Amino acid sequence: MNELRQLAAGAENRRTETGIARVAMVQGEIPQHQLAAVYDPMVNLILRGSKSMTVGGSTLHYDPATYFVMSVDLPAAGTVHPDAQGNPYLAVSLTLDPSIIVKLLGDLPDHIGRPRNSAGFSVASVTPELLDAWIRMLRLMGQPADIAALAPVYEREILYRVLQGPVGWMLRDIALPDSALARVNAAIQRIRRDYAQALRIEDLADGVAMSVSAFHRHFKAVTAMSPLQYQKQIRLLQARTLLVAARYNVSAAAHEVGYESATQFSREYAREFGSPPGRDAERIVREMKP
Repeated sequence: MNELRQLAAGAENRRTETGIARVAMVQGEIPQHQLAAVYDPMVNLILRGSKSMTVGGSTLHYDPATYFVMSVDLPAAGTVHPDAQGNPYLAVSLTLDPSIIVKLLGDLPDHIGRPRNSAGFSVASVTPELLDAWIRMLRLMGQPADIAALAPVYEREILYRVLQGPVGWMLRDIALPDSALARVNAAIQRIRRDYAQALRIEDLADGVAMSVSAFHRHFKAVTAMSPLQYQKQIRLLQARTLLVAARYNVSAAAHEVGYESATQFSREYAREFGSPPGRDAERIVREMKP
């Protein structure tokens, strides 16, 4: 762990690219609004400090003794904390590529355990073997000439170690097109693409070959929220981006993300982020100024 911390010491308080495909790192006090986002499927390893991640009504806490896996795109809110000595939060992540997992599964015996639940996110205890794979991967930051040849090998090893663990089923199921997890993921991609349009649950269920009741059940099991709640989270996060980055006014942002009523939008926004949209955007812009 000490070597991993040294290797990742150059991370900044935002997503910091490493020069290795799909591998990033972050360090320090990350602004709260940046931690409320739609997270890509990933394996996240904390090297120092701790983090809380809230998805729907579920909150998970993890630290250097554990790692976090998210297998589908999920809107979530995070909070990071320094360690007991006050040293800043430090973490690395690997964004998941299902095509790599599919190829890896073809080389593995079918012995991956069944899930204890159906959630698309979970925490598991870290192992020395997983840490060893991460060390080899991060050493490549100092050996850029070796990245093209060796990074794919170490990525497979990291994924293999996760597949061997208690949440390995999530990686397997997201790569199998007929699994319930993969079907829910297909619906998630449609919601993300068409988030500003009216949502018809029957169409989503038909699109993934599920009954409406089965689709509702599996969707909530994977995401900890209903399809309508998921869509609302996407809309509000997108509206926040429009208010801050594109300087939309409240009515324009509400309309752009699919709300017919700016009043309803403001009410739901304040419930989600703690203050009305205009005031929240002003605060974020003010905090972003050097």
